[in-house]
Amino acid sequence: MKLTVLILAAMLDLIPSGQTFLKPLQTRDSILVADQLEYGFVLEGVESGTGIALPELEGMSSDTLVLVRGWQLDTLTKKKVKTPQGKSWIYDIRASVVIAPFEEGSYQLPELPALRVREGRRDTLLFEASAMEVKTMPVDTATFVVHDLKGQMTYPVTFRELLPYLLGALGLAALVALGIYLVRSLRSRKTGELRPEDPPHIVALRELDKWRAEAFWAPEKQKMFYSGITDTLKTYLEARYGIDAPEMTTAELFEALKGCEGLEPELLAKARELFECADYVKFAKFVATDEQNASALPLAVRLVTTTYQSQVEAESAASGEEAARS
Repeated sequence: MKLTVLILAAMLDLIPSGQTFLKPLQTRDSILVADQLEYGFVLEGVESGTGIALPELEGMSSDTLVLVRGWQLDTLTKKKVKTPQGKSWIYDIRASVVIAPFEEGSYQLPELPALRVREGRRDTLLFEASAMEVKTMPVDTATFVVHDLKGQMTYPVTFRELLPYLLGALGLAALVALGIYLVRSLRSRKTGELRPEDPPHIVALRELDKWRAEAFWAPEKQKMFYSGITDTLKTYLEARYGIDAPEMTTAELFEALKGCEGLEPELLAKARELFECADYVKFAKFVATDEQNASALPLAVRLVTTTYQSQVEAESAASGEEAARS
């Protein structure tokens, strides 16, 4: 056991001062492997102004006995007494560490010295060592049977436990509905009536018009440029043909567009090249050429106007046939 430099330099008088104590932190009738125990001593009658130095116990740790917690000082009692110099305080102090054995057997714990410095006098108090007998849980090998590990125990959820969450969800839904109602009411008051939604091709052309500036052709802005164009086209194609375009990959999207009305093979092939270029720019750090940048927006506008025009022609033809029949 290694003592502090202060103790090694000042061991003038060695005074037997009683027995150490060994106290399990878990209430048991015996000490088991891995139990934590408090090991220390009680120092009574310590006058106010007394200095106490304690040994270093790091060397006590081993594979079988571990120092879990270092020294801790606790004041047990505090009394005021009369002295020739006047009134003074007297303390009873408990000093302890926490240890844990990890192997069955008998342990002889070290003696615990403490250096006391009082009124210029130094003396070493020595507390007798304690013995420790560590046991393991007895196993009846004649009847012992190995069982599988059991799963975690679960309990059924009751309606009472769910009720706060249900009420919270209903309250949140009510707040959302109220907010929507208030917003719509405010808009109707300002405009006199709700504004009708624009057709999908008008919305798409309006969004595409935002990307006309050549400033978006800069390498650091190309990802935003191509994402804006392709996202707008996917939203339009979803509204035009009823396909889940925003959630599809490029390959899935153009497989779904095959045979759709108004999409000629040549236009479909060029649109696919646009989407594949956008994928390279967004995910492979590809830098598109000025020629590709210049053709991207006109091609997107052409795709919208061509498909919309085919829709108008189809609707006109259907109206003419219906008029002829009538």
